[in-house]
Amino acid sequence: MSDFNDFSNASASEKAEASELQRMIAVEQQKAQFQAQVHNFTDVCWEKCVDKPSSKLDSRTEGCLVSCVERFIDTTLTITNRFTQMVQKGAN
Repeated sequence: MSDFNDFSNASASEKAEASELQRMIAVEQQKAQFQAQVHNFTDVCWEKCVDKPSSKLDSRTEGCLVSCVERFIDTTLTITNRFTQMVQKGAN
């Protein structure tokens, strides 16, 4: 069995496949990190905004959740734009 990182005897197509696999793994790791952050942020917003669960949100709780989600969206867009910049720099 050959080592995944040993490219000395690999053909060009095998090297390309290994490189693509590594890229796909990196993308999946980024997705997993993002999903973990979403879960973390959901917990933060819930803990911050919801004093006690009920059948209806009061205006304070609703306003808090809206603000929390808006900050989350702002943060997500910033992170996404940064990842895009990193990918574009790596492609050049």
